[in-house]
Amino acid sequence: MGIHPKIGITGLPRSGKSAVMEKVLEMLGDERTREIQLRGTITDAPIIGGMRTEPIMDGSERLGYSVFNIVTGENAIMAHKNIDSRLRVLGYGIDTEALEKISIPAIEYARDECEVLVIDEIGKFAVESEAFVNTVRSALEVDKPTLLTLHKKSRHPLLQDIRRRDDGRILEVTPVNRALLPYKIHKLMRETY
Repeated sequence: MGIHPKIGITGLPRSGKSAVMEKVLEMLGDERTREIQLRGTITDAPIIGGMRTEPIMDGSERLGYSVFNIVTGENAIMAHKNIDSRLRVLGYGIDTEALEKISIPAIEYARDECEVLVIDEIGKFAVESEAFVNTVRSALEVDKPTLLTLHKKSRHPLLQDIRRRDDGRILEVTPVNRALLPYKIHKLMRETY
C-alpha cells in the first residue's frame, strides 16, 4: 500500500459528488500552475488525468451519461435511454465499447504519466465492463494521489475492495459538508506530495 491517498467521494445521486470533485481538481490545478510559475519548471505531462462522466440532460431529465478523457477532451456516450442494448441498467442502455474506448486509454495514460489520477465515476454502468474494472484495478496499484467518485450503494467487488484499502479514505458528500469537503480532500492530498 502506498503513501498517497486514494480518496473516494461517495454520496447519494445528486448529492454533489461531481461538484466536489470539480472544485478539488480546480484547486490542485491552480496550485500546481502557481508552483510551476514560481519555480519556472517546465512540465510536459498534464498534472491531472483520467476520466470524468457527465449527465446528458434534457431540461431536468437525465437522458444518459457521457464519458470524457480529462486530458484530450475526447468523449462518447456510454449510457442512454435510447441506446438499444441487451445490457440495460436503471432504464439506460449501456454501450460498453464506447465506455472502454474513452476510459481505458484515459486511465492508463494518467496512471503512467500524470501526477493525479481521477476516475469519475465507478458506478452501476462502468462496472458492467470487465476491461474497465481491470484497468481501474491496475491503476490502483500505482502509488499516486487518486481521486475517485463511487456509487454509494453498489456492492460490486471492485467498490468493496476500494472501501477496504489501507490507503483509501472514503468521504461522503452531504448537504452539510458539501461546501467544506473539497478543502478537506485537498488538504489530504497535499499532505503527501
